[in-house]
Amino acid sequence: MELIEVREGLARILVPKAERIYDAPVFYNPVMALNRDLSVLALRVLKSKNALDALSATGIRGIRYSLETPVEETWLNDISGEAFNLILKNVELNLGVKGKPLGDKRFVFKGEKTLIVNHGDANWLMAEKFRYFDFLDLDPFGSPVEFLDTALRSVKRRGVLAITATDTGVLCGAYRNACLRKYLAEPIRGELCHEAGLRILIGTVLRYAAKYDLGVGVLLAYYRDHYFRAFLRLESGAKKADKSLSNLGYLWQEESGRFAYEMNFLPSKSGAFGPMWLGPLKDTDFMEGLKRELKEFEPAHRKTLPFVELLVNELDVPFHYDTHALARRNGLEVVKVSEVIEKLRELGYSASRTHFSPTAIKTDAPFEEVIKAMKKRG
Repeated sequence: MELIEVREGLARILVPKAERIYDAPVFYNPVMALNRDLSVLALRVLKSKNALDALSATGIRGIRYSLETPVEETWLNDISGEAFNLILKNVELNLGVKGKPLGDKRFVFKGEKTLIVNHGDANWLMAEKFRYFDFLDLDPFGSPVEFLDTALRSVKRRGVLAITATDTGVLCGAYRNACLRKYLAEPIRGELCHEAGLRILIGTVLRYAAKYDLGVGVLLAYYRDHYFRAFLRLESGAKKADKSLSNLGYLWQEESGRFAYEMNFLPSKSGAFGPMWLGPLKDTDFMEGLKRELKEFEPAHRKTLPFVELLVNELDVPFHYDTHALARRNGLEVVKVSEVIEKLRELGYSASRTHFSPTAIKTDAPFEEVIKAMKKRG
């Protein structure tokens, strides 16, 4: 395959030349530089000693971890032979040292940091490295559920699982039966689908973890472009698992756009969407750490900084109101988001923009007050 060199962060990476990224024999998506930026920032905050990039492709994610974070030992893995050979080239290119074989399908590179490149099935590797990793990154094509059991057993107790899901159509209700099969949850369509889809993903991880007497704390979870992403801290013990399960619940939405939710293991009435996580989508201390690290960090993606600022300032309450959807549902004129936020704050409520939609707000105001705030002053 013909290769070209690209730069991302501090890394230099050889990637296959292709007209479309999905036609390349080894996958590299430059749009995901923002995703990788946030992951690098997360590791700089967490100061993890070792990390696994379980589905490495070109190796860009794991190589950036080694070059841009305090991680001392980074594992890169892929089941594809072409990907494995390309990772070896890219690690050598960035570390300036040749790898030494550890058996037929594993190489170790030792410079200032150690990188270990493995050729094999991610589930096999994670099963082998039981409770080994401080930080484990799952960034698959599609759903991560086939890797969840082994991932949760490969992360140390109190470690962090970083997980991506790109099957947004499934989690957002376009393929309801697939969501029922993969996530054992009822998805919602419409303006709440992205937030609900993210919360269904977290809820699924939570239920998997509870089997192993592990609780889950959300450091940060967000939706962007074509994917969902969550950084989840594992918490050891049956009581922690029970506490996490108490944050599971269900969502209802009326034709007007009014929504309601309840924390309960089973829904109290029909028409429910879920189960899903109804707890916080970010941790205050973790977000403060991200802000500190941004001062000394040069993002690879031009939208990383404004996106992090939006996440930091977003009100952390379940679900949001999309002003365009509310106007359409209730026969109102569309009002600027900034004006609605200003009116709600004047009334004493908290309100902010949300990353889920540029036309939506997060607020602790009741539905009726949001509708009043959308009406023209007169």
